[in-house]
Amino acid sequence: MSLNKPHLKVHNVQDVQKENVQNMAILETLQILSELLWFFIKLIYYWAECLYLKICPLPPVSVEGEIVLITGTGHGIGRELAKIYSSKGATVVGWDINKQTNEETIKEINESGGRPKAYSFQCDITDRESVLATAKEVRARVGDVTILINNAGIMPCHPLDQHTPNEIETIIKVNLLAHFWLIEAFLPSMKRNNHGHIVSMSSMAGMIGFPNLVPYCASKYAVRGYMEALHEELRLGNPNNKIELTSICPYMVDTGLCKRPKIKFERLMALLSPKDVAEQILKAQTTRQKEITLPGYLASLTLFGRMLPNNASLDLKDTFEAFVESDL
Repeated sequence: MSLNKPHLKVHNVQDVQKENVQNMAILETLQILSELLWFFIKLIYYWAECLYLKICPLPPVSVEGEIVLITGTGHGIGRELAKIYSSKGATVVGWDINKQTNEETIKEINESGGRPKAYSFQCDITDRESVLATAKEVRARVGDVTILINNAGIMPCHPLDQHTPNEIETIIKVNLLAHFWLIEAFLPSMKRNNHGHIVSMSSMAGMIGFPNLVPYCASKYAVRGYMEALHEELRLGNPNNKIELTSICPYMVDTGLCKRPKIKFERLMALLSPKDVAEQILKAQTTRQKEITLPGYLASLTLFGRMLPNNASLDLKDTFEAFVESDL
């Protein structure tokens, strides 16, 4: 009989271990259920809060006294952003690779009177060293940037096999990598002061694939992912984080980049004006929205399209045909 005792002991240990595993599984299941129950309780509150804010929106925050750095201020949306932020009492710092057009924008602001002085800097935002050096000069001459608007971008329009390797690389550098260098330059002071706002231009081409814009779409999809991931880092890294992020996804804008737009329903989906887009960007930033599409209904239309069967989704695209033809 004594020879069987070790064998029984082994079985007893295995039974205990098996029981412990089962108990852990039960506890984990109960935890998941309780977490889900608590989530759905909070979800009711969040929906109620959302509905209340739709009816009684919070007033926009003031940008008076803020230092706003905008890239691509030599023309288009950047130019309009510079003028509108200055009119609201912000100190505008305009960056552009084109010194002449950038200085024209800043000169117009400074000659308008009754506004804070605006500053012009020439910078190649694809060059990290140039970005960091120019950022250092901005801090010395103007102060810490509190609102950063990554606006500059390029949009060559032709089939993928007609994009040159150099062209593809430039698209990624301007539309994506520049965001890394600019945020590297200005996020540390925002973290130090726990105050700031970063606005990055994505596009509807960062939510939907378009022909003739494959590298451009890739860069704009990446910007949205970058901003979402950075938002999570800031949120989890500091429970009291006060640095806001906003992604802007506009439809085609009449800045000269859309050289040959093809739009089936022009009255419904006309090109957006740079001034209107700039005003909506200011509104999104001052009301602390995480992401917007311009026009706003495109967010719902895009979500609806993704819920459809593939063929139905493609048919929806064909129904509301809107894209840019090759510029070659």
